[in-house]
Amino acid sequence: PIVREVIKETRGEVLMDNDTICDARFSKCCGGVTEKFENCWEPVPHSYLTALRDDEVPSYPDLTDEREAEQWIRTSPEAFCNTKDKKVLSQVLNNYDQETTDFYRWKVEYEQEELSKLILKRSGIDYGQILDLVPVERGTSGRLVRLKIIGTKRTMIIGKELEIRRTLSPSHLYSSAFIIDKVNITNGIPDRFILTGAGWGHGVGLCQIGAAVMGEQGYTYDTILLHYYIGATIDKLY
Repeated sequence: PIVREVIKETRGEVLMDNDTICDARFSKCCGGVTEKFENCWEPVPHSYLTALRDDEVPSYPDLTDEREAEQWIRTSPEAFCNTKDKKVLSQVLNNYDQETTDFYRWKVEYEQEELSKLILKRSGIDYGQILDLVPVERGTSGRLVRLKIIGTKRTMIIGKELEIRRTLSPSHLYSSAFIIDKVNITNGIPDRFILTGAGWGHGVGLCQIGAAVMGEQGYTYDTILLHYYIGATIDKLY
């Protein structure tokens, strides 16, 4: 009944960028800062799909800088989407996703053999033993756009974010906003890799968990939409 009422009340309202209907991308959790459209898909900037802090405070660090990204990802800054509120999360996540509580900041560990086999299986490319994973380029949210995989047999740069996530996970990593720690390096070969990451999804546009928290805090739907889609307008077209 609530959904029917909302549809009736907002009938004819369209999210617009001048004369164009907005491409209203969204992800589960931006991790504190949203990503630019062109860093995930084709190189066509969308003024309303750009970087923003998911908070009342508008300023955010330059997460394209490796040192800034590392400090951001290793900490847990305030953000709308930084929540463990079960009531809010139940509005956004289905039952099995609600078992995931570490989406704002998360950690994945791989043994050397496990990682080299995984990358071979997921990419079809035999790198041999993995010597290093080196960030080459990051987007505005700290998500990796290009990653260099250095192996004993070959070295390649992969990207964009979805390819990186698919290559480094049996399904796909929560996001490509991660930093890499190597453990027990013997003759240049690490025994283990630890990926510490931020956010869930590509991070472009509306952050679902952040939007749910904003709604819970009493923000109106138009305020929430115009927080995430910067410079867009909500026009009544019919």
